[in-house]
Amino acid sequence: MQRLSRTVIQLNMATQSHHVDADTPWLDLMVPNVSAHRYRMHLLRVYGFEAPLEAAFRYTPGLSAVVDLRSRMRSGLLAQDLMRLGMSASRLADVPQRFTTFSGPAEALGWMYVIERATLLHGGVRRYLLQHLRGAEDATSYLAAYDGAAGMRWSELGSAFDAVAPSPTVVRQLLRSADTGFRALCDWFRDDESITHAPT
Repeated sequence: MQRLSRTVIQLNMATQSHHVDADTPWLDLMVPNVSAHRYRMHLLRVYGFEAPLEAAFRYTPGLSAVVDLRSRMRSGLLAQDLMRLGMSASRLADVPQRFTTFSGPAEALGWMYVIERATLLHGGVRRYLLQHLRGAEDATSYLAAYDGAAGMRWSELGSAFDAVAPSPTVVRQLLRSADTGFRALCDWFRDDESITHAPT
């Protein structure tokens, strides 16, 4: 049985007030009349948030020493799914994005917790779309990225959290960063401007 990280437990408790707002955009895809357009617009929002975040992770000093970044880079799969849903590569390049930078591993891992937590929903959302959305089987590579490995990925991330947060001071920094990340994510999904003008 995989050990649940003590830091993950703290993160779960400290950010609980954000979980419903963060999960709702994914759960909103699980409706009987879900359309390809709705799914595409959702993936556009996710891409605009996660693609620049992945770049920020790669440039964060010391982060690659505590967590395997390559296995967590999924924006390429998002782009692939979007193109299979009808978006051209040139139009994808014009999608609005939310940029940020991090000073060190603890700050970056707080934001990584935010987007990695969403992967716990991906399997269920993918199964629903495969049953209710025609053509979804060709455009769910992002949702399938952790198929059969979600538990292992989460355990690895928990170990990274514990490694970078040996003291209460660093734990507090990690918790503050996760709170900031959740607020940014929820604001991004609420902001019509973040995607209204994106080419579709």
